[in-house]
Amino acid sequence: MNTERPSIRDFDFNLIWEYFIQFDRQGPGSPDTTIKALSFIDNLNDESKIADLGCGTGGQTMILAQNTKARITALDLFPGAINKLNNNAETLGVQDRVKGIVGSMDNLPFKPGEFDVVWSEGAIDSVGFEKCLNHWKKFLKKGGFIAVTNLTWFTNDRPAELEEYYLREVPTIGTMGENLSILQNAGYLPIAAFALPESCWSDVYYAPQEAASVKLLEKHAGNKAVEEFVRNMRIEAELFSKYKQHFGYAFNIGKKIDDDNISRTR
Repeated sequence: MNTERPSIRDFDFNLIWEYFIQFDRQGPGSPDTTIKALSFIDNLNDESKIADLGCGTGGQTMILAQNTKARITALDLFPGAINKLNNNAETLGVQDRVKGIVGSMDNLPFKPGEFDVVWSEGAIDSVGFEKCLNHWKKFLKKGGFIAVTNLTWFTNDRPAELEEYYLREVPTIGTMGENLSILQNAGYLPIAAFALPESCWSDVYYAPQEAASVKLLEKHAGNKAVEEFVRNMRIEAELFSKYKQHFGYAFNIGKKIDDDNISRTR
């Protein structure tokens, strides 16, 4: 397969979102995996606060709202996604506890120690796994939790074609063991890590894209940038089908370590 193509970051931001805003989720995942990750987080109540960062249109945000009593602030860079999220919150009747705001994951507008949980599905790699873990920690209360999904190698040896492709997109991609080490070094106690099942990619993420690709090509007939973008997404889907045993998304859940207790024990 010829995988030579630009990075997704080379495409126009508005084109990317015109495509992805059609979906309930903008990355691999499912209600079941969100709920599974949530099961490792205890002591949530109606006074708890969750930040869902890089939330997209809020597929996982609504699952969090339906399975906790917490107040949720969902943040994304794209205003259209936030508008859709807030509309969905009203439809589900959770608008009193869920608020979407426009903002950047690497420059958060929150107070230190504001949240009990920082959540992020399918977004952290756009800024950097280690960078975000370190930046986001200060916004967690003592003993607060972080739960994120990121692109992960499942094998130590990978086909060169696959490595070349994904190292262009996510230069910091690591194995599950490497990611847990990064989590621990950033000041979290690792609580759980698990790979997302294949269906989160094939059924939830890629299956809806074929019809969406056709729709986008018809709307922008003859537009070379759109044609290249669709080709880009189809190559990605083919690579997953061919090499899915080697990589995927993993959930990483950690608990913020009490820095005061660490200093007192030294």
